[in-house]
Order: sequence, then C-alpha cells, then structure tokens
Amino acid sequence: MLYWLLKYVLLGPWLRLIFRPQVDGLHQVPRAGPAIIASNHISFFDPVFMPLMVPRKVTFVAKSEYFTRPGPIGRLMRAFFLATGTVAVDRAGGRAAQVAIDTQLRLLRQGRLAGIYPEGTRSPDGRLYRGKTGVARLALRSGAPVVPVVMLNADELRPPGVRLMRIIKVRIRFGPALDFSRYAGHAGDHRVERAVTDEIMAQLRHLSGREYVDSYAHQVKSRR
Repeated sequence: MLYWLLKYVLLGPWLRLIFRPQVDGLHQVPRAGPAIIASNHISFFDPVFMPLMVPRKVTFVAKSEYFTRPGPIGRLMRAFFLATGTVAVDRAGGRAAQVAIDTQLRLLRQGRLAGIYPEGTRSPDGRLYRGKTGVARLALRSGAPVVPVVMLNADELRPPGVRLMRIIKVRIRFGPALDFSRYAGHAGDHRVERAVTDEIMAQLRHLSGREYVDSYAHQVKSRR
C-alpha cells in the first residue's frame, strides 16, 4: 500500500511537477502479464523516476548495503526500499545473489514486472558497461519478454562534485520488448546466457547512444 501512496500521493506528484519527466515508448511495457524491465544505471535516482512513470508496480533488486547502512539516513533508506518492495541482493555473487533472482522469478510467475540493472552497479562515468548474465537467467527461466529502458540524463541531476540536486527535465526511453523464446530449454547454458545478455546490452546501447565498455563496471570502480 505504501508503494502506491508514495507513487500517487506522497512523492510522485511532486516529482512530476518539479522534474517534468519525459517518457518515450511507454506503450512497450505490457499492460498485463510478466515482463522484465532491464535498464542502464547512471544515477541513484534511476529506481525512483522510472517506476514512477510505469502504471504497474516494478519490483527491483538493490545492493544489500542499502538495507544495512547505519545512522538516520540509513534507516530512511532501508524504510524506503522495504516500502517499495525492493529485494536486497549481495553483489558478492554466489547463493546470496541467486536468492534475489529466485524472488524475482517467483514474481514473474505471478504475472508481475521485475526490474533489473544488468550492469550490476551504477556506471562510474555514464558509459554503458558489460552486462552480467543474471538478466539472461531470469529471462530464460521465466520465458518473460525483456523490455529495455534507458535513463537518458538522470546523471545530470547530481553530477560529480555538485552538492545540490539540479532541476532538469528527466528523460526516459523504452524500447521494443525482446523475445528470447528461441532459446527455450537452454537455461543454464553459459554461452546462451552470454549471448542473451549481450543482445540486451546492445539494445540499451542503441537506445541510449552512450559509449559501450566491454568490462564490468565493478571492476573499473575497484581500480580507481
């Protein structure tokens, strides 16, 4: 219930008024049935603005650190993510990350929308980085279509070195749904999962017009 209150009463109307989001291709999101919303990730505000514009509820995963940060800000963040149904994921991988995928798989089987950032973390510089294969596992195991979406300028809300949030018109673009039914029965095949992931990333690159880097974003961050 709090999700809808935030979206339509407490937060959403103010964000629409102040930032005037402009959305292209929203009709690409199915009105009913399961679908995976796969997005680039250039700003902390991405999981706020994109779900705001989608009429249906989008359930995302988020790094577990958002749920365990200490202090008042940490408690507010935890409350926000819990209220919006966000699923915590351990980015170290392994079984902990699989739990988040299994949770979203269950949501898809219930006919709901699952949101995912294939890059696994925010881009350190606005470029698009190599996708992790979790999105492919989700698509192949569920059979749900993948709707690519790009945040075109959310990184301008608070550029590096800027303390205050800027007021800009946030722009979002959805692309045609991708159907991977031709790979039915190939869940668990790493080569197929890699091919599916790369196809999704190629579409995100096309929609965003951003430079693509064939490296994982978390590896680039660790070298800085």
